[in-house]
Amino acid sequence: MSDKVLVDTNVLVYAYDRSAPVKQKRALEVLDWLVATSLGVLSTQVLGEFFVTVTNKITEPLPADEAESRVHNLLRAWPVIEVTGMIILEATRGVRQHRFSYWDAQIWATAKLNQIPVVLSEDFSDGQSTEGIRFMNPFSAKFQLSIG
Repeated sequence: MSDKVLVDTNVLVYAYDRSAPVKQKRALEVLDWLVATSLGVLSTQVLGEFFVTVTNKITEPLPADEAESRVHNLLRAWPVIEVTGMIILEATRGVRQHRFSYWDAQIWATAKLNQIPVVLSEDFSDGQSTEGIRFMNPFSAKFQLSIG
């Protein structure tokens, strides 16, 4: 999967968060580009966090049935990586060695163990690289719709 990009929850959530219109527009552009190029990958962690966040934590939450429909559509349109025991173990190492929060470590471990070199997220330092995984903030002014 070396040419793939793992999308973190915050990028998906901004596509539905009307309280942040600039980030919403950018998230939609990035997600559309990732689908069109077949570069985007999600994880089961991201889908679960997405559901919780869009139904409870954004300014205008989605009804549960609408959020469920969105998750269903994402499952059909994107490759989805399941979180495994090995990912959990690697995430614990990420917490210990790199001082990630556990959930960020799990994103990192998912990318690392599935050989996905890029994670799109605003939760890491833009451009940070940890053990071959590069974190890019798609909301950064310098972000370009190309992974190179």
